[in-house]
Amino acid sequence: MYKLWQTLEEMKKLKWVELSHSLNNDSPFWSGIPEGSVELCKTVFDWGNPMLECLIQTFKFPGQFGTHIDFPGHFAKDGALSEAYGVTNGVFPLCVIDITDKVAKDVHYAATAQDIKDYEAKYGPIPDGAFVALRTDWSKGWPDMNALSGIAEDGSENFPGWSLDALKYIYEERNAAANGHEALDTDASAEAAKAGDLACERYVLEKGKLQIEVLCNLDQVAPAGAILFAAWPRIEGATGLPVRVWAVTE
Repeated sequence: MYKLWQTLEEMKKLKWVELSHSLNNDSPFWSGIPEGSVELCKTVFDWGNPMLECLIQTFKFPGQFGTHIDFPGHFAKDGALSEAYGVTNGVFPLCVIDITDKVAKDVHYAATAQDIKDYEAKYGPIPDGAFVALRTDWSKGWPDMNALSGIAEDGSENFPGWSLDALKYIYEERNAAANGHEALDTDASAEAAKAGDLACERYVLEKGKLQIEVLCNLDQVAPAGAILFAAWPRIEGATGLPVRVWAVTE
């Protein structure tokens, strides 16, 4: 048997985990995106057409819809957009930082550099080119937009996420390629409120890195040793796109 085919057969014996949410016309999206921006599976060529017996649909959606990848140009003026990334940019060693115990005690918890160091003490250094995912189990609120946003009685948003010092550690002390999280935003809500901006997301994208938001099922992936695959439509000029993400894990 050919070597790559044999490798694939061996990989199929491992656990394959879906890390992206399924999408439909009722799936939530950021409130700043105008209503009517989502229209999936609209039939434009139906069965019974005398020209050709087939079904054709159209799809309309924001770039930042569901589980999605953000390219630098989303927050960095003149930053790289979708066409700058090829097929080798969608495969990463996966490191999963679990802060679920801290989030259970504090919904505003923001992962720190010390959390990353504690992870490394147990699993070893984050490798070059890694995708570092933040596990909060926040994805269990999908598809309830109020749950994902942590809407309180006063209308405020309350959810966990990254802190700037954690991101600086994985990108400046380590050479990670990308980060990801289960929440709608990179920044923990309290961090964004303090900065008056999505400072963490801005840092990642201005640094020329990639991120994937609204991940799920990180609780089914080994903390270290897995591989993450991400695939998105080959559309030019996009600041972000819905993405299919999965992990191969032991």
